[in-house]
Amino acid sequence: MEICENNCIHGDIVEKVSKVMPDEAYLYEAAELLKVFGDSTRIRIIFVLCQSEMCVCDIAKLLEMTQSAISHQLRVLKQSRLVKSRRDGKTVFYSIADEHVKKIFYMSMEHVME
Repeated sequence: MEICENNCIHGDIVEKVSKVMPDEAYLYEAAELLKVFGDSTRIRIIFVLCQSEMCVCDIAKLLEMTQSAISHQLRVLKQSRLVKSRRDGKTVFYSIADEHVKKIFYMSMEHVME
């Protein structure tokens, strides 16, 4: 990593970026959200839910994991508002919360597959 040796501040650039810099609270929330994406099991769940709405049993079967492990990760995803649920009788179905989540996921996949 290089260090700026002449220690000059480009005031126009600093001022321009300073005007659009979000509050620290928003940056913190964004960092916390990205941490949720930092788990491969949660990423796998997000992938399958991008394909179809599913119940815990189906996700567990597809990912070859226990229902308990899937439920735990779904709870984290739901608390982060990345996943939503709906009840149909005794079955709870999970799906991606909105198009933003899909965009984040697909952009991440596109980036790593380049």
